[in-house]
Amino acid sequence: MPRAFRPGRLGTAVAALVLALSACGGSAEDPAGAGAPGVTDEPCPNAVDKSKGCIYLGVISDLTSGPFHLLGAPTTKAQQAFWRRVNQQGGIAGYEIDVTRYVVDSKYDVDTHQRLYRQIRGRVLAMAQTLGSSHTARILPELRADKMIAVPASWSSAWEFEDVILESGVNYCFESMNAVDYAVDSWRADSVMVVHFDNDYGKDAVAGARAAAQRRKLSFKTVATPPGADKQAAAVAEILAERPDAVLLAVGPAEVGGIVSQAVKQGYRGRFIGSTPSWSRTLLELKDPQAVTAIKQSFWKVSPWKPYAADTPGHSAMRAVLGLTGSEPNDNYTSGWVWSYPLKAVIQRAAANGELTREGLLKAMRQVTRIDYEGMLPAEAGDFSGDPDSAAFRGSLMSVPDAKELTGIRITRDFFVGPTAKGHRLTAPCAPLQ
Repeated sequence: MPRAFRPGRLGTAVAALVLALSACGGSAEDPAGAGAPGVTDEPCPNAVDKSKGCIYLGVISDLTSGPFHLLGAPTTKAQQAFWRRVNQQGGIAGYEIDVTRYVVDSKYDVDTHQRLYRQIRGRVLAMAQTLGSSHTARILPELRADKMIAVPASWSSAWEFEDVILESGVNYCFESMNAVDYAVDSWRADSVMVVHFDNDYGKDAVAGARAAAQRRKLSFKTVATPPGADKQAAAVAEILAERPDAVLLAVGPAEVGGIVSQAVKQGYRGRFIGSTPSWSRTLLELKDPQAVTAIKQSFWKVSPWKPYAADTPGHSAMRAVLGLTGSEPNDNYTSGWVWSYPLKAVIQRAAANGELTREGLLKAMRQVTRIDYEGMLPAEAGDFSGDPDSAAFRGSLMSVPDAKELTGIRITRDFFVGPTAKGHRLTAPCAPLQ
């Protein structure tokens, strides 16, 4: 993020979500009301206090059938719960916030993502979620032209440099640096391979892993792979041919299931580290017991924040609100909740300024320099001051699968920054956006 402009750095669940969307009583073509886009004096659908006006936020996510619907659906549900809590606490300056009317499903398709943005852009004050690095990159020119703030459901290092993006947590690039450093320091790895999607997510992860491999003088190789658990034969063949000590997986949960199980069954004895979007508890519920055993024994996960059951005020508040909906524990709820804090802070500042407009939100972004994540991230992660290099949060956690844990994952190392990420100067995105 250019600091001259802005000093800050900034199955059941799916069915319930679709039901909630169909019941909200509106569509993407309904007008949000008079005044600034996305701000109306009329109450929100299902308002807590019908005397208050409504601020509409948009969501473009992967909700049903794309490779990241296991991330998108619970993330969206958690964001709706987050803003419901805000409304129950009195809203913001005489307004409640709606994150139900303008929720649309891209199915993780870039063209669809752009088309859906164009449908809802005139109806919302800001975007509470835009899922996918490449998908958000596609609409960036329009976000800028519309002066539309957006919260990305992704962790690209490019977001550090974008005026209209409000990101949280460690990016894919630093995350991969930490993963490689962990493999070297914990396992004495001499060789690393990255199996990745050929998109902005995968390329940012590759860039970070490559930087760490060069710094640590490791053998390094990358393998691009398409989405689909049944399309991983070529990637598995590369793993078996090269036999690296560690394989980083910048893919989705379905691909993790296909790659880890098949590689281990065919004799691979190294270790896997999955990027943030790669995990789902469903990996411990696969029908093939050999696949589950392989994942339990050979898979580690690098994470941007602690899991659903963590003991922080923010986690407790999240569980309390989601518990009222009968939600099963899910770490992607944590992502949706965490991502919402910066946008709340910006809306509050804009309201305090008396400028609940898109221009007012952009002005507020220049003024907000600290975010209170209610303990869900370390204090330094809430420091949005300084340039991209000094403001970018670099800390990751390491976890392993554990069926005894609520979300199937157990922390083995708390927030740490490896030597590569600590020494890296972030003067540009690690990988340019496509």
